[in-house]
Amino acid sequence: MAAVISRATTVSNALAVTIMVPNSLGPGELLLHYGTEEQKDRLLPRLAKGEEMPCFALTEPGAGSDAAGSMTSHGIVVKEEVDGEQVLGMRLNWEKRYITLAPRATLIGVAFRLYDPDQLLGDEQEIGITCALIPADTPGVETGLRHDPLGVPFLNGPTSGKDVFVPIDAVIGGESGCGKGWRMLMQCLSAGRGICLPSSSVGGSQLCLRVAGAHASVREQFGLPVGRFEGVQEPLVRTASTCYGLDALCLSSTLAVDSGEKPAVASAVAKVYATEKIREVVNDCMDVVAGNAICRGPRNVLANAYSAVPVGITVEGANILTRSMIIFGQGVIRCHPFVNAELAAIENKDLAAFDRAYWGHVGSVGSNMVRTAVHRLTGSRFAPKHFDGAIGRCHQQLTGLSSAFALASDVALGTLGGSLKFKEHLTGRLADALTGMLVGSAVLKKYHDDERPQRDRDVVLHQLQTCVILIEQALGGFVMNLPNRPAAWMMRILGVPIRAVSAAPSDQLCDRIAKELLDGSPLWQHLTRDVLARPQGSPGLWTLEDALEKAVATRGDRAALKVAIRAGKLDKSPISTLTQRGVDAGIIDEDAAERLMVAERARNDAIAVDSFAAGASPAAEPYPTDSATNIIAEEDNC
Repeated sequence: MAAVISRATTVSNALAVTIMVPNSLGPGELLLHYGTEEQKDRLLPRLAKGEEMPCFALTEPGAGSDAAGSMTSHGIVVKEEVDGEQVLGMRLNWEKRYITLAPRATLIGVAFRLYDPDQLLGDEQEIGITCALIPADTPGVETGLRHDPLGVPFLNGPTSGKDVFVPIDAVIGGESGCGKGWRMLMQCLSAGRGICLPSSSVGGSQLCLRVAGAHASVREQFGLPVGRFEGVQEPLVRTASTCYGLDALCLSSTLAVDSGEKPAVASAVAKVYATEKIREVVNDCMDVVAGNAICRGPRNVLANAYSAVPVGITVEGANILTRSMIIFGQGVIRCHPFVNAELAAIENKDLAAFDRAYWGHVGSVGSNMVRTAVHRLTGSRFAPKHFDGAIGRCHQQLTGLSSAFALASDVALGTLGGSLKFKEHLTGRLADALTGMLVGSAVLKKYHDDERPQRDRDVVLHQLQTCVILIEQALGGFVMNLPNRPAAWMMRILGVPIRAVSAAPSDQLCDRIAKELLDGSPLWQHLTRDVLARPQGSPGLWTLEDALEKAVATRGDRAALKVAIRAGKLDKSPISTLTQRGVDAGIIDEDAAERLMVAERARNDAIAVDSFAAGASPAAEPYPTDSATNIIAEEDNC
């Protein structure tokens, strides 16, 4: 699914979103894991064939990030007569918004609080959050209206239900699924958001690099392709490095889900990192493409990507909340070798188990203190490494920083306790450090699994050095702002960094990478391999790549003319005049002159921008927009 979403995103984000929802936080995923056999047999084939269009309604006007605590949608367990028979069911009322696919959905998943005042299900009156699947044509259900998410035409809108009656077997999992909805949602979300949004970010970043690299090779200023200027190379190199990191992280989270894991923390990291990085990529590539990127129209491949980036950042757990509260807040409990055991022992009032976990925790803290101090004194140079050269050095640095992070985590727990959840500045920084370690590890694994190709070596090194700097900055911010200053000084003495001290990617490294991103190079092709080809003759990407091919084929001819100009054999003049004079002077032949003119026409076509009649709105024009987020402008085509 990740590969499908990534490739679909390179032509249409609306299409990618339509693929995501049924396969992520939607009825299909919930049914697969928690549905009754009857529900699976009846609905899964119809969902798979597209006979049902699903959506899932969780967010409410007053319940966004705090969906569980603020949810007002509710249902009452009742018995009613239906077709002459008493049927155990529920009366539901809900008001939801921001629901993807809701305007066209035929099957609506709804999360609500279920109450049983008459105790028809058992002794409990407050059953808890429950998930049910409701046909959109059920009386009382209202759908069809649409939101306009920044002009990106994927289907998204509100849905509401007023006094809707459904039988109890509409609950996912049947009667036994009542009250288990939140656990269902969290487990499915942890799997889905580790695949869908990261995969779409992979596709979007690859398309952006494809466009920016081609444009930097085709567009010329001061007699040179703009990609030869170091100022342009900087964002190109950052984008290439990010593309590799995103691909590695997405592959890592996808493999975890494929193996049957529910990687809640890793998925949260992947979602935040991927959607934040695609924002940086789009901004960088917009800068490279410049004027061609700010004039909307069929030729513009980036404009709608720029508009759509905030959508991914907001949905499936807003990044601000996920970074500052969820990544470290969940990670420090789920991933710690002893905290889970300590909490379980307290809950079970098992003193012996608590003693074992507690003293194990104390030993772990002591071990991390020693390891951190040793890594500081040795610069981590004696840490294990499985790679040669500078990449191996980064591997050692990541190992040393992992010890510092483990120590910082225990210090945060020990000095702040329960108040840590209110220290979002600190937990956000620790989340950044964890993100850097996870991305760095994923990059090393991908590089190793790909058999360490020389082609990727410089990009891998750039990404690893970037991760090391991120971790050091994050840990430094944590140490410098920890309220307990004696503990902060202790960490400084032991070697937890207080600032970024490692070398950032060098200019020489960036120069080497930049040269491999121009003129349709193998590295550029590899990093953008998921981008689907466009129809021949279409505006936008095909026109740009056609110009790139022709420009590269005539590099030698243009170089010969430039040499002649510098030697005084030819005067500077427009290309049409210059080619003819070059032919007359015997510098190039007639075939070369024709190639140059064809290439020049293709170049002019590639750098052209769209224009519209005065007073017309480009956004209202019914053109297909070839972009990272939308190639389909009309709703019916979605």
